Amino acid sequence: MVNSSHHLSALLICFAVTTAAGICQAADSPGETAAAVKRGEYLAIAADCSACHTAPRGKPFAGGLPISTPLGTIYSTNITPSADFGIGHYSEEEFSRALRRGVRRDGASLYPAMPYTSYAKFTEDDAHALYLYFTRAVKPVEQRWPSTELPFPMNIRASMMAWNLLFLDTAAFAPDPHQSAEWNRGAYLVQGAAHCGTCHTPRGFLMQEEASRALSGAQVGPWYAPNITSDPISGIGSWTKGDLVTYLRTGHLSGKAQAAGSMGEAVEHSFQHLAAADLDAIAAYIKSVPAVADPAADTSRFTAGKMSSELGQLRGRAAISSDSESDPSGAELFQGNCTSCHSAEGRGSRDGYYPSLFWNSATGAKNATNLIAAILYGVNRTTSGRQAFMPGFGGRTTDINALSDRDIAALGNYVLTHYGAADTAVTEQQVAEARRGGPSSPLLMVARGGMAAAAVIVFLGVALLAFRRRNSFA
Repeated sequence: MVNSSHHLSALLICFAVTTAAGICQAADSPGETAAAVKRGEYLAIAADCSACHTAPRGKPFAGGLPISTPLGTIYSTNITPSADFGIGHYSEEEFSRALRRGVRRDGASLYPAMPYTSYAKFTEDDAHALYLYFTRAVKPVEQRWPSTELPFPMNIRASMMAWNLLFLDTAAFAPDPHQSAEWNRGAYLVQGAAHCGTCHTPRGFLMQEEASRALSGAQVGPWYAPNITSDPISGIGSWTKGDLVTYLRTGHLSGKAQAAGSMGEAVEHSFQHLAAADLDAIAAYIKSVPAVADPAADTSRFTAGKMSSELGQLRGRAAISSDSESDPSGAELFQGNCTSCHSAEGRGSRDGYYPSLFWNSATGAKNATNLIAAILYGVNRTTSGRQAFMPGFGGRTTDINALSDRDIAALGNYVLTHYGAADTAVTEQQVAEARRGGPSSPLLMVARGGMAAAAVIVFLGVALLAFRRRNSFA
């Protein structure tokens, strides 16, 4: 009789619980639930949820972060268990559908700025663990943020249904039996939770990831997520597995690269907190990614440039000055803004805190995007309690100390000429574009062109109709 009552109770509980797959399962024991919540917390860190869903000086996961995309600004949502403003009313099935299919509780489609195309790889168990963490361990925040209002026709969320049919792979991750357990773990994290392809894979005309060029580099707002394939020139084929692990844990690899922008956020909020075995697995998988070469790159971005002594030779001479007080020379700008940290020779500080300007991916790349963004927005990440900081010199339009587009172009060209990829140039137009948040998608331009064409057609149609009516009354 005791056993029968126990089974009846379990059955009743089972009936009340909906799983991510929509199948009734027995409720977890308290110990199993606690373990699942803990795993969900770890997965949320691996997925870097806080970086996008926490606004500056905001509460964790309360949303409100403006995200610049090629189609306009998207505001992250509140994913705390608030019943009025968050996901408090989401069932587990609805949560899983939003996480892995990009469909909200009300049936509207999410934009793939929320990387559900990668999160589709989550297993049922991990989606379950995430649900338990967000609904049971995260504190609700009663706060509403601006809703996303993309320009027409991008604001028609129903169009995402067609996009998903074309480009969303809904299959959960399946291990490759021909690869090691470490490789498979790395593939699961890179393709799923860490969603590396979201930033590092170039996108096609319809903003879909181009699988044939996976991880070969792409624009991310004003920054550029570089090629991280195994190509020794264009990618990171020259890095050892240990180099990659060090970079993921610290955001710094002496004489090669420093994490900034969204990669700096990923290091600070996600990678540095992952288990050593998972970092090893990620590195093992990325090192195996097929090489994709950039025909324009003939020298590794990590070995370009050299130490320069020109500024020291010019110091105190008229050659360092420009003819116009309102248009300082690149040398003047470098001396006034950069030498105190990076030295006149560009070798950085002796302890390596301030990196050298040669053998540096930001100055050695053929693409100067990250150099421009670093000057404009600076660098700010904290790992193991130690902050890596460089101030941004873009400032606000009302800041009299801010550098203009012309200044940043002049400074960038001076740095490239004397320390980095000397055959790369920075233009004022590139700086202005980065200041606006990065390039717009050609899809948006075509859509706007189509709207203009439609407006002209409607206008001509109305005019023709009016003309015919006028003639009919003549």
